[in-house]
Amino acid sequence: MRIVLFVIASLFFVWSTPLYAVKKVEGYLFIIGGGSRSEQMMKKFAELTKQSSKGKTVIFPMASSSPEESGKAMMEELKDLGIHNVEYHVLNREKALRFESVKILDGVGSVYFTGGDQSRLTEALVNTPIHQKLLEIYEGGGVIGGTSAGAAVMSEMMITGDEKRQVEKGHAFEKILADNIVVTPGFGFMKTVIIDQHFVTRRRHNRLISLIAEHPNLLGIGIDESTAIIVKPNEVFEVIGIQNVVVYDATKAKINILPSHTLSGYHIIMHILKPGDSFDLKTNKPVEKRKTQEAYPLNNT
Repeated sequence: MRIVLFVIASLFFVWSTPLYAVKKVEGYLFIIGGGSRSEQMMKKFAELTKQSSKGKTVIFPMASSSPEESGKAMMEELKDLGIHNVEYHVLNREKALRFESVKILDGVGSVYFTGGDQSRLTEALVNTPIHQKLLEIYEGGGVIGGTSAGAAVMSEMMITGDEKRQVEKGHAFEKILADNIVVTPGFGFMKTVIIDQHFVTRRRHNRLISLIAEHPNLLGIGIDESTAIIVKPNEVFEVIGIQNVVVYDATKAKINILPSHTLSGYHIIMHILKPGDSFDLKTNKPVEKRKTQEAYPLNNT
């Protein structure tokens, strides 16, 4: 019952309030698909953080089943990267609802969400003064980072990792169905996409295809392990790391959903991006690299 009430209240907040959609965003998102994080990858996060006009970094480790340990470990990792003004905070919903709690975000230029269960993060923070302040930090030029569960929370519609049908262990997400994937409101840093994580490694295509077919106005972005996207203020994201990012685009597809929840989709576009590739969220197209003379020499004969 508690979760149902939370979802209803959060849905009202996220989808009935246009406050944040109309503002110009100047911040960056650093979204890691999970798995191991190379030092080279995390140096990119440190570089973005140091560019911020405010120097403080806050870690929210509540997705973890051991948030204190996760917070301390992440704090040490960031300190080793040269981010010295860093602290972590473990908040429950009661604390997050107190307006005085927003003080922990004073002077913050970057925020990082650790991995675990994304629902723990959103149940604590969605539709609270902390949530509102996080959106303001991002819009004002801050850097918002996260891995695994911390990636899933970035979009307005968030995958929980559950499905509605009852399945035996080891047989999850074996079907492409409408009205099956459980979603709840995320933090809404990205409003036109839905993020999935550990994507290729854990074979999560079925659940993301199901969702974008059911919600064709949203792009599906599946980020693999040891891989990240950096979303820039111009709404172009760059892929970094060692694996792939998969983008599903059903915005121009023809979708049919039967009463049985069986669905079909024609003309769904799939992009497989590698490190170094970029994707424009305004046009829903990869950014084509300019052809060089060296790669395409002129025939002067």
